Amino acid sequence: MQNKYVHGYTKEEAGRLLDQSSILEEFLHSGTRFADGANVLEAGCGVGAQTEILVRRSPGARFTSVDISNESLALARERIQRLGCDQVVFQQASLYALPFGDSSFDHVFVCFVLEHLDDPSKALLELKRVLKPGGTLTVIEGDHGSCFWHPETPLSVKVWRALIEAQQELGHNPSIGRELYPLLAHAGYQVQEVAPRWLYADALRPALLDGMVNKIIVPMVETAQATTLRSGTIDQAAWDQGIAELSRSGQTPDGTFFYTWFKAIAAKE
Repeated sequence: MQNKYVHGYTKEEAGRLLDQSSILEEFLHSGTRFADGANVLEAGCGVGAQTEILVRRSPGARFTSVDISNESLALARERIQRLGCDQVVFQQASLYALPFGDSSFDHVFVCFVLEHLDDPSKALLELKRVLKPGGTLTVIEGDHGSCFWHPETPLSVKVWRALIEAQQELGHNPSIGRELYPLLAHAGYQVQEVAPRWLYADALRPALLDGMVNKIIVPMVETAQATTLRSGTIDQAAWDQGIAELSRSGQTPDGTFFYTWFKAIAAKE
């Protein structure tokens, strides 16, 4: 499963994930806080980018953060230890076969994970198994089909599509955000809310525009470079030009950018 993560397990990708969590914290985490004493499972914690936000916003909750990658877990553990936080336990685990008993957790938190799974429905069923009756599941996922920018050029669109196609070739779903309601309902959850969390930035918010495009989107697209060049659908010069043109949408005064995430809250009956 580690080899099927479209963005790879590099130092640069770890840095992008940390930048992403910082830039998007208010957009995605607003409204999420777990009560003191709550036992929370963070499913797919990666390098701990979201873990840090969770513990800061819910300082009285207890977290068990799992991931399939031991390398990512080591980075996450080191990051949280530097904060002097003792409310998180990290553990290697597959979301298809969690090493916990039935009804072990009060809440489950999942962010940017389902899009990278071969079988997200199976994972949701396993997460429901370890969730207590009446407990909640919070899921945040993106929708790459909702990504728009200006100035849009044929090559900037081509490199963005290259990322989408690389992820789809792995059998994963880069537009899964729009499917959260049916996925949760079919898994037997009581869906309480699915709401879009959209971000638009332009020259009125230059730091957000630059951060969204040049610290999140462009580095994310660049992870598809090797796969795309091997396919022969684009050459190096065209790829470099496409990346430069996509990056230009993050520059003032003319650049603009729009993207939508979906945040769902569901309960186990």
